[in-house]
Amino acid sequence: MIWFIILAGGLLTFGIRLIPILLLGRLEIPSRLSLALSFVPTAVLAAIIVPELLAPGGSLDLSPGNERLIAGLIAIVIAWRTKNVLLTLTAGMAVLWLLQSF
Repeated sequence: MIWFIILAGGLLTFGIRLIPILLLGRLEIPSRLSLALSFVPTAVLAAIIVPELLAPGGSLDLSPGNERLIAGLIAIVIAWRTKNVLLTLTAGMAVLWLLQSF
């Protein structure tokens, strides 16, 4: 029974994602909508990250003691200057680790 539930859940998930692809594959999306949709990943990522940087404990913390904010600002500068995702992630995590260890 468990294998049936896992298989049915996988097929249902696959079907839910396949139907829009098949339907939208035949339609031509207007250029303005396509442009608007291109900003969705950035907006979602910002919605996940910004609250953790500005309010790590659930309340607003803009003090120099907020290690996540400092590491995030350094990562933002590195991303802006280098455009290298791997370097940005590595540097941001390294700075956060160093700040939290002191």
